Amino acid sequence: MSAERFQPDLLVEQACEQAGSDDFGDDNSWREGLALLCDGLVTEARLNDLGVEIAVPDLVRPMVSRLQITKWRKENPDVATQPISRPIFIVGQPRTGTTILFDLLAQDPELRPPLTWEVDNPYPLPRPQTYDTDPRIAESQASIEMSEQIVPGLLAFHPMGALLGQECVRITAGQFASMIFSVQYRLPTYYRWLLYEADYQPAYRYHRKFLQHLQSGVPGQWLLKSPAHLWQLDALLAEYPDALIVQTHRDPLNVISSISALTHHLRRLASDDSSISDCAGQSCEEIVVGLERGMTLRDSPALAGKEIVDVQFADFIRDPFATIRTLYAELGRELSPVAETNMRAHLAAHPGDGGGGRYTWTDTGLDAGQVREQVREYQQRFGVPDEPLK
Repeated sequence: MSAERFQPDLLVEQACEQAGSDDFGDDNSWREGLALLCDGLVTEARLNDLGVEIAVPDLVRPMVSRLQITKWRKENPDVATQPISRPIFIVGQPRTGTTILFDLLAQDPELRPPLTWEVDNPYPLPRPQTYDTDPRIAESQASIEMSEQIVPGLLAFHPMGALLGQECVRITAGQFASMIFSVQYRLPTYYRWLLYEADYQPAYRYHRKFLQHLQSGVPGQWLLKSPAHLWQLDALLAEYPDALIVQTHRDPLNVISSISALTHHLRRLASDDSSISDCAGQSCEEIVVGLERGMTLRDSPALAGKEIVDVQFADFIRDPFATIRTLYAELGRELSPVAETNMRAHLAAHPGDGGGGRYTWTDTGLDAGQVREQVREYQQRFGVPDEPLK
């Protein structure tokens, strides 16, 4: 593999050429994450030839978006003054129902999720009159379907679509402080930087700029989602003090085995050298740290008086609409007949398969008793029952 492809300055040059601009704004803190990523992709990721061709645009694309958003804001200074009011953030461990809950709430016409196609390609601005027909939708969908062709079964594992809501990790990719990279690629140095050292305030500042950009084209109350927020709720609430937080809860052991298998599945796009047990070491560390940090933050002055609604995965799977009605009541919202009809139609069209046989605890190579002890305090605090291990 040619290390020249991952020289940061060369990638920046490519992004500037594509965007027709070299103005990234006043904050250059994103360059630290980019440098770590480039080094990891060369020395640790074990990329195959296809992986190189996938990873290069994965780094260039967020920079192009950043350049375009910066240019638009300078040409339209009013964008920077627009508020983001009471955004709803769905957080919680991955594989705890965050995606289906997000997709269902996104059917409420009163809420505004960032859709995959506009996150992937935010310029020119999305417009209400072409929001469902923009040519970028087909481009985004084709890219998703190409991934499914390379690794069959990927979409069954993690539903994706150009017209589905997209996670915030795809937005904070523009700051290069995002778990999207350390899930898709084997990057041990980078993921530990994310866990223990990275400053997330610039990432959330950029996140706000991205939302302001999109809402200047198509407005609405933001509905947002990413398990990654659990690791830095303090930084999120420092940027969005009036945010409404929804935290999902599930037995962490089945979470770890599920996310390890998904991570392995994703990495097979770019590497011929991946194993579920290798992915499980990272997943376990991240989950344990995230749950401990989440509990500490919820007890901290930074989160005092903040609205956080807890949702049990088991309750949600058993009766999604009872859970949603309770959630709406706690958020001070009314579930309109139109929203509920839309949600029921979406659920009927996307019933899921309960995980099937896609993952087992045995594949992780981890000691269940040891991990159970590490997460016991979390389970006791939030009343999260042990599940049978798959």
